[in-house]
Amino acid sequence: MFSTDMGIDLGTASVLVYVHGKGIVLHEPSVVAIDKNTGRRIAVGEEARMMLGRTPGNITAIRPMRDGVIADYQTTEIMLKYLLKKAGIKNWPFFKNRVVVCIPSGVTEVEERAVKQAAYKAGAGHVKVVEEPYAAALGAGLDINGPEGNMVVDIGGGTTDIAVLSLGGIVSKRSIRLGGDKLDEAIIRFVRREHNLMIGERTAEEIKIRVGCAVPEGRKDNDTMEVKGRDLLTGLPKTVIIDSKATFRAMEESIDAIVASIKDVLERTPPELAADIMSKGVIMTGGGSLVNSLDLRISRETGLTVSIADNPISCVALGTGQVLKSSFK
Repeated sequence: MFSTDMGIDLGTASVLVYVHGKGIVLHEPSVVAIDKNTGRRIAVGEEARMMLGRTPGNITAIRPMRDGVIADYQTTEIMLKYLLKKAGIKNWPFFKNRVVVCIPSGVTEVEERAVKQAAYKAGAGHVKVVEEPYAAALGAGLDINGPEGNMVVDIGGGTTDIAVLSLGGIVSKRSIRLGGDKLDEAIIRFVRREHNLMIGERTAEEIKIRVGCAVPEGRKDNDTMEVKGRDLLTGLPKTVIIDSKATFRAMEESIDAIVASIKDVLERTPPELAADIMSKGVIMTGGGSLVNSLDLRISRETGLTVSIADNPISCVALGTGQVLKSSFK
C-alpha cells in the first residue's frame, strides 16, 4: 500500500520505467534542458531532445548519461525525479518505493554507487542493481535458469553488453563503451570528412535509421537521403545526398569492434555452452540492434544464427519486471 515496485532502464539514449502491475509506463529520451543563469529545469525527455543543437545562449540541453554511466550527477537526479513523478511515482516520506536499476556489466564500483545514490535521491526506498544483459535476456523471454547456454548482445546508446548466461547467472561477458551514440558520431565525422558538411546529432541519428547499413553491399535498393547542414568552407547551408553504402563506410570501424567483442566472448565460453549457442543462436536486444542488416553481419562473421528480440528497445525494462518479482517477495 505504501510502496511502488518499479524497474528503471537508465540508458544513455533513453529512460524506460516499468511499474509492477502496469508494465512500461514511460519511455523518454535521456535529455534535460536547463537555464544556465538560474539552474532551473526547462524541459526533460522528448521536449528537451527537440532542443538539442537549437538552444539560445542561456539554455543548455544536456545528456547526463554518457557511455552507459552517469556523467552529470546533479542533472541525472533532476531527470530521474521528474520522470518518476511523471510516471505517477509518489515520493512521500512514508513511501518505501522499491526499485531495480539496470547498469552495464562493465561499470566500476564508483559508477554503480552513483546510480544507486541517484535512485535514492529520486525517491527510492530500496535499490537493487542488475546487469543489463541479464535483464535483457529475461525481457527477451529466454529461459536462463536451466543448464543450457544462452547468448545475448544488448546494443544500447552508450554501451554494447555481450553475455553468455546459464543456470540463472552470467558465465562469460564483455561490455564495451560503444553503442548507437558512437555510430552517430562516426556518421558526423564521415560527412564532415567526405562532404565538408557539419551536421548535428539528431541529423546523424536520422541518417543511421533511414539509410544506415552494416554490410558492404548496402541496402537492397541502396537507399539515399538528402542531408542538410553547414558547409565548412563557406559557412552557408548546404545539401548533400548520402546513400546506404556510404553509411556502411562511416560505421564500419565501430561495427567491427562490436563483432570482435562478440567473438572474444565466444572464445571464452565453455565448450558445452558454446555447443548450445551453436544450436540456439544469438539474441540481439537494444535500440542499436535495429541498425539495418547488423544481425546479418554478425551471423556472417560468427557462423551463428542471429535473431532480434520481438521488442528490442523494451527488453531491459521488461526484464526488470521479472527481477522485481523475485527480488522483493
